[in-house]
Amino acid sequence: MTHADLAKMPVSEKIQLMESLWESLSNDALASAAVPAWHGDVLAKRQVLLDQGEEAVSTWANAKQRIRDLAVKE
Repeated sequence: MTHADLAKMPVSEKIQLMESLWESLSNDALASAAVPAWHGDVLAKRQVLLDQGEEAVSTWANAKQRIRDLAVKE
């Protein structure tokens, strides 16, 4: 499948394809090995900050709006 093929697909099909790909990667033992160890370290540090109330958080609605605003600027 090429980028041009993807560009022609409806959004609903793209999302379905993405979900299938993610599920496949999630079930693949090699995919978990491809995640660098430092990712786990970063997540653990952020969890500590969240638990201590020192990490800024956003609602999903606010995060989506920020992403949309960035997309409009591009």
